Amino acid sequence: MPIIKHIEKKRKTYEEAKELVKITCDHIYKLGSFDYDHPCYSKPFLEAVRQGALEVVDEILYRSPKLIMLKDSVETNYWFLQLAIINRSEKIYNLIYHLSLRLDIYRQLEDFNGNNLLHLAGRLAPERILSRTTGAALQLQRELQWFMEVEKLMKPGDLVNKNDDMETPHMVFTREHAGLVKEGEQWMKTTAEASSITAALIVTIVFAAAITVPGGNDQEKGIPLFRKEIAFIIFAICDAISLFSAASALLVFLSILTTRFAEMDFLVSLPRRLIIGLCALFLSTVSMMVAFSAILFLVFCDQRPWMLAPIGGLTCMPIAVIVTMQLPLLVDLLSSTYIPVFGKQKYIANGKFITNHPMLRYEL
Repeated sequence: MPIIKHIEKKRKTYEEAKELVKITCDHIYKLGSFDYDHPCYSKPFLEAVRQGALEVVDEILYRSPKLIMLKDSVETNYWFLQLAIINRSEKIYNLIYHLSLRLDIYRQLEDFNGNNLLHLAGRLAPERILSRTTGAALQLQRELQWFMEVEKLMKPGDLVNKNDDMETPHMVFTREHAGLVKEGEQWMKTTAEASSITAALIVTIVFAAAITVPGGNDQEKGIPLFRKEIAFIIFAICDAISLFSAASALLVFLSILTTRFAEMDFLVSLPRRLIIGLCALFLSTVSMMVAFSAILFLVFCDQRPWMLAPIGGLTCMPIAVIVTMQLPLLVDLLSSTYIPVFGKQKYIANGKFITNHPMLRYEL
């Protein structure tokens, strides 16, 4: 299949790139001994940290582990870990997380303005980093995750330290992300309003279909005439599921619109509500289409089996549309909220310079 071939090609390119990095580092290493801040290592190393190129950083550190004490330039004078936090390189951060705990010097790092690591985490990420995430709300969520992760690394007294501008890390975060909070609020409201309109329409349609029984009722007993038909039972069940799930989705979206939109609400509360609302909306849409398809087959097709094929095909059209339009957003919400990006043990286990370098424990 083309998609399999495309994945295979990308995987092959990735492996070839890793091998090229390894060969290049081997050739540089064979040139002879030189200081750890030699441009052959230092410049590619610092750029790899900025870009989050884990494999390049790992290969270079394997040959020169002292580079973790390297600073980028005289002007900014940022250390390795500071660059990883500023550029939101979570893979690099994960790779050296345990070293940050062992080396107390990392926790005491300050830049030329008196900013510690938490101050740097409180800054707004570069635009190229923010653009990787869908929507302002999820961008703010990722910024909060970074801030809270670095907060675990600091000592209690560092959380309230003030920089040269007399700002604590939380004050820096609030000031830097004020615009992103407003954008996130607007994005969340727009998404909730659009979804609530769809949920309200579904509630109206399926409620009308529920009280207007297809095929009519028995004049004496008031019992539906098609109550024993399998298609009618499917209709009744799916219509009820659609009604209740759409009503639940509508209430969830309304709760989003009436929230206060504080900073911390974007961490879990608001994304979780949006996930619940979208899942309920998906369920109500699918149930509604199945219910209408069942009643179409029962009332208009005279139970001819060959009519199931065109009805089923038409049923899949609106389902495919809503899945295509909203499923990527739901996947982004789930991965950003419930799949941690700070899988430290994974990177420690896979880190070549940590697991294979015999001199690391002594040199550091």
